Amino acid sequence: MPSPAVLNVGFYNYVVTDKIVALVSSESAPMRRLIQSVRKSGTLIDATQGRRTKSVVFTNDASIILSAISQETLAKRLTTGDVGSDDE
Repeated sequence: MPSPAVLNVGFYNYVVTDKIVALVSSESAPMRRLIQSVRKSGTLIDATQGRRTKSVVFTNDASIILSAISQETLAKRLTTGDVGSDDE
């Protein structure tokens, strides 16, 4: 049975690519407000390891994942099929 394709969102944290709906920058005020409200509701997964949040990954099961890697880098990893390294 083949293993599912995963995306490295940084620091040896992975997300199954079939579940990803959107990769969004965390820079805007509405996105920061959304992160705070989701943090209170308990469906937030923080994969930043204490680093600055650069992107937000939305999944089809209503989970939101924070990443310290930019959405451009994550999108490049997703389109090339590269799992990504933790050099960042």
